[in-house]
Amino acid sequence: MTSPSVIYSIEMGRLVFLFASSLLLMVAATTVSAAIVEHSFNVQNLTVNRLCNRHVITAANGRLPGPSIRAREGDTLIIHVFNKSPYNLTIHWHGIHQMLSAWADGPDMITQCPIRPGNKYTYKFKIIKQEGTFWWHSHTSTLRATLYGAIIIRPRAGSSYPFPKPYREVPILLGEWWNGNVVDMANQALAHGTGPNISDAYTINGWPGDLYPCSQNQMYKLKVKQGKTYLLRITNAAVDNNLFYKIANHKMIVVAVDARYTNPYVTDVLVVASGQTIDVLLTADQPIGSYYMAARAYASAAGLEFDSTTTRGVIVYEGAPSWTSRTPLIPVLPAFNDTPTAHKFSTSLTALVGGPHWEPVPLKVDHKMFVTIGMALDVCPSNTTCQGPPVGAKLSASMNNVSFVPPSSLSLLQAFFFNVRGVYTTDFPVKPPVQFDYTNPSINGDRPLLFAPKGTRITKLKFNSTVEMVMQNTAIIGAENHPMHLHGFDFHVLAQGFGNFNPATDTLKYNLFNPQIRHTIGVPVGGWAVIRFVANNPGVWFMHCHFDGHLPIGLATAFVVENGPTPETTLPPPPVDLPQC
Repeated sequence: MTSPSVIYSIEMGRLVFLFASSLLLMVAATTVSAAIVEHSFNVQNLTVNRLCNRHVITAANGRLPGPSIRAREGDTLIIHVFNKSPYNLTIHWHGIHQMLSAWADGPDMITQCPIRPGNKYTYKFKIIKQEGTFWWHSHTSTLRATLYGAIIIRPRAGSSYPFPKPYREVPILLGEWWNGNVVDMANQALAHGTGPNISDAYTINGWPGDLYPCSQNQMYKLKVKQGKTYLLRITNAAVDNNLFYKIANHKMIVVAVDARYTNPYVTDVLVVASGQTIDVLLTADQPIGSYYMAARAYASAAGLEFDSTTTRGVIVYEGAPSWTSRTPLIPVLPAFNDTPTAHKFSTSLTALVGGPHWEPVPLKVDHKMFVTIGMALDVCPSNTTCQGPPVGAKLSASMNNVSFVPPSSLSLLQAFFFNVRGVYTTDFPVKPPVQFDYTNPSINGDRPLLFAPKGTRITKLKFNSTVEMVMQNTAIIGAENHPMHLHGFDFHVLAQGFGNFNPATDTLKYNLFNPQIRHTIGVPVGGWAVIRFVANNPGVWFMHCHFDGHLPIGLATAFVVENGPTPETTLPPPPVDLPQC
């Protein structure tokens, strides 16, 4: 039998040839008219059985995960959201640029006021020069724990993928589960100033898998045919965790990250930060049988509690005996704190130069920023018991020592569009107020650095200006790999590293030829990452940590991008049904 290494050498050669052939086909493809894709989301209570108990959750159309949206590049999406739940909510279409449709982006109090119970809002936007794996989720409180689903944007009709056509495409949504009301738990944590509650399980397509109590028959199963290749569209929809993902005895070929095509990269383990998507080709090239897929936390912060459980699904080859009668092969996952593996994966990916929607790195930079990101403390309000850590203080977070507070009476986008003063200021600092040894844990004794003032301070950008941002992780309270997500744009990841960013040496490491392009980046624990993007989309765009426990305590900022010089580069007025506060 041919060895796996030889098989993958042959496969890689075939891939390189087919990548080139597919690119030529795409150039010759004819353009056809786009379609309107319309959905209705009825968001309401749903009772489900998980981990030996019945739970009432908030879900769309009675599903967990919610309904998948499938469209093609160039299509217009119209999604009617009816809020029949007891909570305020919004929906964010994660990774979609929303070119000139910022009113449909969805973050609560950033681009809209929430949809109140008993009301509805129609999100309408066009898919412009984007294709791949995206996802949608609630952007209010922690409702996205159960209110999320896949968005799959295929190439225009007549175009093709820049890789061999798969036999089948399979969405894999990795989630997180709590035995309790997630909104109540989040509100309690905020009131007492503590970190987020530890989840009880992880899930694959809504199912926890057989390692959890009462879950033997609650496991995702994927049936495959031997010799066929499958496109797995993997999303980390977990609320507060980055995840490792692996399939026993199988290698995967990464072909896209965050809906941007990459050079094919062969690996047996994925690291998926919260909010990220990864597309891989999986060839069913093993002996007929059953094989577990598994995911568990990449927990980068030392000393912090986390959900240390493992979720499993199973891949069953056609013709295999019942997987329950024979134990499937089990993948060996990395250690929870295996940062070297995580960093190797995250830095090995490169963009597919010349592929669909590829964009070269802008070389002229107009706006440079050096931004510290990390945890902080807030003073405990009078007549309130704060449990810390430390006791007597509230856990907070900041960027450049500014702890973000969203407005309460009007969204940032409305304030920008209608020129309403007093809602925000545009004086977000381009560098931290003091320079310090950012990754040295001993800085926790420096009280002025611990307490970050609250404010709604954001950055104003000229249309079409280029922004370069160095995101520097800090050891204040504790260092952690923070998944930073930018709305409205994708960015080039020029470099990543550990320790304090050194402009004299680290700028020499920039990849200006084929850096990976993303909208969510896991900033290395105790390290830094450099991104660059062009602000060519007028509106207000949120940037924040995608851990839901860090967002409401201030690990966020926003960019307000001015209109361009023409009607085609000017944000239109809001739709008539935009929710009001």
